[in-house]
Amino acid sequence: MRKKIVAGNWKMNTSISEGERLSAEIVEKSKDVDGVLLIVAPPFTHLTKVADKLRGSRTALSAQNCAAETSGAYTGEVAASMIAETGAAYCILGHSERREYYGETDETLNKKLRQCFAGNLSPIFCVGEKLAEREGNRHFEVIKTQLQNTVFNLEEEDFGKVIIAYEPVWAIGTGKTATPEQAQEIHAFIRKTLAEKFGAKACETSILYGGSCNPANAKSLFANGDVDGGLIGGASLKSDDFIAIAKSF
Repeated sequence: MRKKIVAGNWKMNTSISEGERLSAEIVEKSKDVDGVLLIVAPPFTHLTKVADKLRGSRTALSAQNCAAETSGAYTGEVAASMIAETGAAYCILGHSERREYYGETDETLNKKLRQCFAGNLSPIFCVGEKLAEREGNRHFEVIKTQLQNTVFNLEEEDFGKVIIAYEPVWAIGTGKTATPEQAQEIHAFIRKTLAEKFGAKACETSILYGGSCNPANAKSLFANGDVDGGLIGGASLKSDDFIAIAKSF
């Protein structure tokens, strides 16, 4: 049975003290959330402090990124092994902002995937199309290529540790959201594409929706058979909203 997951990507928001407070609120308010894995992904600077607040709770910790190399002269980078030492168990990879603003390529993401597994982190791997690609009816092609160039290179054992997040780039931070029908269509396509490589294992893979999911639309999105939860942006910065989304299954 696939895990139901609600993961919060805080992006470059909150001070350390704000992050501690937010994570403590999530822990307290999540005590009556059953059957859903909660994950929070604060900035690098917060990881150890947030890990302390999450210890013993149902909420897991994730980083927002990791280096493509193991160690060495890479100023400003943070290795997957370093992230794991903070208590984090997950790492977001391939987010559209990383691809768009920092030029991350499939080649880079392949390296980062390998680093995650070597560092004992489970990737939350993002795929998704831009507005022009959606309007040009190229969204299936774009997503299939993203998967074939990266996740398809994994061994089956490592693939079993991956969470996929579908992020329609045109819906991130815009207030626009894919309709439930659009979300189900693309999630089913992603699962079918993964099955071409990994067979029945793809039926066990959690696929999250990541485009402006909020308490108002989460229930209709999560009602779809192939939508296993959400990768939440802005709404994850308010504990009440984050927990309301987790209760939307």
